[in-house]
Amino acid sequence: MTNAIADVLVVGAGPVGLSAAVVLRQLGHQVVIVDSQSAGANTSRAAAVHSRTLELLEPYGVTTSLVRRGVHASTFTVRDRDRVLMEVGFEALPTAYPYTLMISQADTEQFLLRRLTDLGTSVLRPATVRAVAQEADLVTATLSDGTQLRARYLIGADGMRSLVRDRAGIGFAGGSYAESFTLADVHISGGVPSEEVILYFSPAGLVVIAPLPDNRYRIVATVDEAPHEPDTAFVQRLLDDRGPRSERAVVSDVVWGSRFRVHHRIADSFRNGRILLAGDSAHVHSPAGGQGMNLGIEDAVTTGRVLARVFAGEPDSLLDEHVAARRRAARTVVSTTSRLTDLGTAPAATRPIRNTALGLVGKVPAVRRRVALRLSGLDRR
Repeated sequence: MTNAIADVLVVGAGPVGLSAAVVLRQLGHQVVIVDSQSAGANTSRAAAVHSRTLELLEPYGVTTSLVRRGVHASTFTVRDRDRVLMEVGFEALPTAYPYTLMISQADTEQFLLRRLTDLGTSVLRPATVRAVAQEADLVTATLSDGTQLRARYLIGADGMRSLVRDRAGIGFAGGSYAESFTLADVHISGGVPSEEVILYFSPAGLVVIAPLPDNRYRIVATVDEAPHEPDTAFVQRLLDDRGPRSERAVVSDVVWGSRFRVHHRIADSFRNGRILLAGDSAHVHSPAGGQGMNLGIEDAVTTGRVLARVFAGEPDSLLDEHVAARRRAARTVVSTTSRLTDLGTAPAATRPIRNTALGLVGKVPAVRRRVALRLSGLDRR
């Protein structure tokens, strides 16, 4: 079976693929979007939506719903237990969204999918792409059931293990960190504020505590060997060993938990002919600073806009300029998140020096503003 030719085929219906599809549909283009999962995400995974991402999504009817649902975290703080090393405020940023929006990835996907449905497009799922082939003027994706989907361009948003990237013959150089990370969404009483993201340093290691809607908190911590499903006792030990001392943060239950290892990789190119990469298909890095999904959505929105210009008659070479700029942005983010991860996982002997240095530079207003601009993504305007 062979379908009619679409303008764009999007592979992957996470936040990145959905964002690309929404942009292209709103700009009047025919989009087919496929995903191998039978349903969208029902866990929180990525939980931070930054100022620049909210700005980018605003013209496409998604931002208002996100802002209404999420927690507005106006401050990011680095602490050594109860001692504040650096406090970064977002209130003075030049944006209509001067905060980090903390919201479940499941909610983000739901709002994007709802908007895509409003625009007259649904996700074809479960649909697994098995082969990709290019001709001079189109690209064809063959699904596992033999269906062939044809489009003028294809956006691969199918994650770190991207089949699209592999079939396009694009390398994915990089490596992995030795530490594993534990991730959990929990209910907490006491100890931590409700509108602040906190990175705790301690001799035992780092832990991030961030608020989520429905009175939940996101916990992320480095662990030598993280359990597959962290339980209440495990998360409580992490907070007792690494979190606040003056007022204990008490974990009442774990809503959801997982573990992961951190990779740092960038695709050799974000384009091969009519195939373009976005999100984790193009770059993966440490979760430090909550940059991953945001950079991916930025890829998606800007790629959709540039494709619309090409469809309107501007030269195809615009895509080469665009993917080169996206790769530069990815290199900057990978470098920044790697430095943050290295700081957080510094050897025990160097941690007092690290904390002293952070305490000193954290008093400089220009440094705090630069960090705020970098974390918010506004430095990539």
